[in-house]
Amino acid sequence: MDTDRLPGCYRHPDRDTGIRCTRCERPICPECMISASVGFQCPECVREGSGTGHRPALGPLRRGQGSNAPRTLAGGVVAADPHLVTKVLIGINVAVFLAALAVPGLVIQLELLGRYVEFFGAPLEGVSTGQYHRLLTSVFLHVEWWHVISNMVALWIIGGPLEAALGRSRYLAVYLLSGLGGSALVYLLTAPNTATLGASGAVFGLLGATVVLVRRLRYEMRPVIIMVVLMLVLTFVPFGGALTVSWQAHVGGLVTGALLGAGMLSPATGRRRAFVQWGSCAAVFLLAVVVIMVRTAELT
Repeated sequence: MDTDRLPGCYRHPDRDTGIRCTRCERPICPECMISASVGFQCPECVREGSGTGHRPALGPLRRGQGSNAPRTLAGGVVAADPHLVTKVLIGINVAVFLAALAVPGLVIQLELLGRYVEFFGAPLEGVSTGQYHRLLTSVFLHVEWWHVISNMVALWIIGGPLEAALGRSRYLAVYLLSGLGGSALVYLLTAPNTATLGASGAVFGLLGATVVLVRRLRYEMRPVIIMVVLMLVLTFVPFGGALTVSWQAHVGGLVTGALLGAGMLSPATGRRRAFVQWGSCAAVFLLAVVVIMVRTAELT
């Protein structure tokens, strides 16, 4: 018998954890832990403390609970479906993929392109001519079935646990800003007529935030580090030459997600924590804007 193995979460026995509820001392995983004034508590203890009784864990929250509502590790409200935003993001990506197959010319309008010269006297098109929507629409765009499937599988595996730990709004901010950060680096470093698309920059951002989460919880770092290294190897090492990967999107997303993860999982409490979290989002957004403006000035 392996006596060194960590205990399993009392609600998810297959998930090993080194964190325990500070009230009942039951082992809890990131999806179940709720930030308290001291340490973390399980959903049942939080509901008891707020006077709501033994309702089903992660059940619908009533209006009016306010500050007594169960909170995630990052301070977000614990939701009935902790993976809802991930499901919606997957749905949007799949819907855009199907729309791109059905609508001729849609890909050209949504892909990330610095500058594209139309023939026969038509005007320039691209981010450098004011089409800044491409920086985000390209994050939801795929043209190959294997591309969208691989990105959505990665999004589900990496994004689900992270959403449960951050809460919906914070998780969505990390996803969108990571996608923007990846697109900004692509725009800065690639040839202006090179088209780029895909959700991998945003997914790498979630991976970067996951590294911060695992470190914050003092979990074993080797599995997530191995995952990062493997994904970077797949980014930089060509296999057969048939697949062109945008390392700029991957690296930009990874760094952006790590920075946002550090802000979202700051040990600060109360209003100071909210200031650090949303202040880090604003800082990352402004940095992306500066990169985009510098590149636009070069191309115009």
